[in-house]
Amino acid sequence: MQSPPRPAAAQFAQLIANQKGVLTTGQAMRFLAPGVIRGHLVRRRWRRLCWGVLLAENGRLARDQQLWAAVLAAGEEARLAGRAAAIEGGVQGLRHGTIDVLVPIGRGRSGRLPGFPPDMPAVRIHRTSILPKSHQQAGRPPRTTVARAVIDAAGWAESDNEARDLITRCCRQNRASVAELRDVLGLFPTVRRRRLIVTTIADVEGGAAALSEIDFVRLCRRYRLPAPDLQRRRLDESGRNRYVDAEWSAFRVIVEADGGYHMDVQRWAADTLRRNQIRIAGDRILRFPAWVVREDPATVAQEIHAALTAGGLPAPSKPVKAA
Repeated sequence: MQSPPRPAAAQFAQLIANQKGVLTTGQAMRFLAPGVIRGHLVRRRWRRLCWGVLLAENGRLARDQQLWAAVLAAGEEARLAGRAAAIEGGVQGLRHGTIDVLVPIGRGRSGRLPGFPPDMPAVRIHRTSILPKSHQQAGRPPRTTVARAVIDAAGWAESDNEARDLITRCCRQNRASVAELRDVLGLFPTVRRRRLIVTTIADVEGGAAALSEIDFVRLCRRYRLPAPDLQRRRLDESGRNRYVDAEWSAFRVIVEADGGYHMDVQRWAADTLRRNQIRIAGDRILRFPAWVVREDPATVAQEIHAALTAGGLPAPSKPVKAA
């Protein structure tokens, strides 16, 4: 690469380093003549990623370069948002995919993006009139704070489960607090899935540490079961601390929702239900696969109510049904 005169060369090298080799045509022209830029492109030392955005090398795009390309293509004041910003903020276990970018609603530039090469994921532009300084995180590239990113991502998610998972992971990994999420949510009274987001935040605050536990809390509400204590510490037979998913200590009932428990419906009905019935008569420790809590909540509710009744809960006058 032909370098610009010093000291501009040092500034240009720093820009390239800071933006992982991705820069706008305007940025490049501050340091290099148009003919030099064209020469790099013609000789394939550089790549043109889309109109107005260049890569000062010729390899495939790495993830951090994809993020920079998305933000630079979206124009001034753009910043990473949603799931991409949450991942950059340290929330682990989320899948990469479409890159969401937030831009001010008053900006005149079109929200349509130019075509990207095949090694670039899809980019979605979202316009907002609410982006206070408290929601902006300094970073490379610029992004929203984790709390704002998670609330946005929950509204943009493809499913309710994805939205709940985002919130649960964020809080469980201490990337944002319940108070921070509520502060952000308070500015968006019409955000998509607002009721679900409010409920999920409350569930996390109440002790739910995983999506399976949130599903379980929702099941208890739906079938009017007494609210359990979540993530209670118990000593096992060897004296070690163990945490149980849900406990009704007054009725000596414990429930575990196993996230990694995979078996078909017939096997679960024949095996797990049989063991639950034995435990109802004794220790009343029930185990359910997490997917059964989601897919067959009525059966789970009936089993739990039977265990609670055996522990002293007044028997219902009619079978347990959803509220």
